Amino acid sequence: MKSISLYEEGTSFVHDVDPITKLWYIPFAILIPIILPLFTVSFLLIGLSLALLLAAKVIRKTIPVFGFVFLILITVVLIQGMFKPENETVLFQIGPLTMYKEGLLFALTITLRVINIIGAFMILVLTTKPSDLVEALVRKGMSPRIGYVVVSVFQIIPEMMATMSTITDAQRARGMETEGKLLVRIKAFLPLLGPVVLGSLINTKERAMALEVRGFNSQAPKTFLYEEKTYQFSKILQMGMLLLTVAAVVWRIFL
Repeated sequence: MKSISLYEEGTSFVHDVDPITKLWYIPFAILIPIILPLFTVSFLLIGLSLALLLAAKVIRKTIPVFGFVFLILITVVLIQGMFKPENETVLFQIGPLTMYKEGLLFALTITLRVINIIGAFMILVLTTKPSDLVEALVRKGMSPRIGYVVVSVFQIIPEMMATMSTITDAQRARGMETEGKLLVRIKAFLPLLGPVVLGSLINTKERAMALEVRGFNSQAPKTFLYEEKTYQFSKILQMGMLLLTVAAVVWRIFL
C-alpha cells in the first residue's frame, strides 16, 4: 500500500539522522540568515540544504515545490523592485516600467530566505516518516493530540491528491473529458471539489472514531511499539548548530 505522505524511502545518512536533529536544523537555517543578513550567509545555507537533499537523493521531489514558490517570488521581485517606497536608484527601464536597486535588493533578500526555509523543511518532510517524527516528539513530552495534528498536516496534501486522482479516473470511466484545452480542464476540475471536500470530512470523522475506539483519550501511561530511533552524531550536530547560532548572535552584537 502506498504511503499517504511525502516521505521518500532511502538509505542515505540524511535518512539515518533522527527526526529531532532535523527539527533543530529548521530554526538554525532560518535564524542564521536573519541574525547575519548577508547574501553570502543565505547562499551558504541554501547550498547546504541543497547538498543534503542531493545526498538524500530526493532533490527531484522538491522541483514542483520550488517551481510553485518561484512563481510567487517573481511577483515579489516585480512589486518590490518597482513600487517599494524607498526606491531611489534606477537600475534599468523597460518601457514605462522602472526597476530600482533598493527594491530589487530587498526582494532578493526575501527570495533567498524563502528558498532557505523551503529547503530546510523539505529535508525534514522528504527524509522523515511522519510517524517517526511524531513518536520522537511524544517521547519528548508532546501531547499525543498535537502529534495527531502534526501527522494530519503531513498527510493532508498527498491524501487529497490521491483522492482527486481516484475521482478523476472515475469521471473518465464515465465519459467526462478531463484533458485538452484550459476551459475543458476547468470544467472538469470544478466537479472534483465537492467529492474531495466531502471525502476529507468523512475521513476525518472515521479517523476520530477509530482513535476513540483504540483508547486515544485514555489517561493511562502510553507505551511505544518500536525502539527510539537514534543517531550517533545527534548530540554533536545539535550542539554544533546551537554554538553556531550563539556565535552569530555574538558577532552581530559586538562586530
